[in-house]
Amino acid sequence: MQKPRILAAHNSSVLLVDMQTGLLPAIHDHDALITRVERLLAAAGRLGVPVLATEHCADKIGPTEPRLATLVQDVLHKVHFDATREAHVLAGLPVGRHNVLVLGTEAHVCVLQTALGLAASGFIPWLVTDCMGSRHEHDRVTAVQRWLAGGGNVLSSEMAMFEWLGSANHPEFRDVLALIKGD
Repeated sequence: MQKPRILAAHNSSVLLVDMQTGLLPAIHDHDALITRVERLLAAAGRLGVPVLATEHCADKIGPTEPRLATLVQDVLHKVHFDATREAHVLAGLPVGRHNVLVLGTEAHVCVLQTALGLAASGFIPWLVTDCMGSRHEHDRVTAVQRWLAGGGNVLSSEMAMFEWLGSANHPEFRDVLALIKGD
């Protein structure tokens, strides 16, 4: 997998995987997870980074969490655990944005499989480790370990936001900093 030195807002997108109302109550520390994801998606919106979401079997698991759905530009429905196995998902990703930040649930199933699929399709996926969850924390940790063992890229939501900003002179710096601080 290619490892760019630093992210830029102009070549990044975010793929929010299966943060759905029927699944989230079972996810370890789901309230804190939703808050962290909400901050990252809000920063992405302020910085012009497209945000897409997947919904797995939405008729059974429900829609994207409402707090997050308002920050998403498009929802892509799927039945495969690896979202890239759905032709419309790859076609729906923004052109020219090879860095794809992958986050959501469950880390060890749909998030990991989708990241692996993105890598195989020529994208550079980044697992946002503090914005991923599983029912059991050991499954989230194991997913990150497996990803790293295969040479994958990881970062935290705060790292992504600061890399997208690039400088304290960025016109959105104060607003994004407020998101980071939780103001």
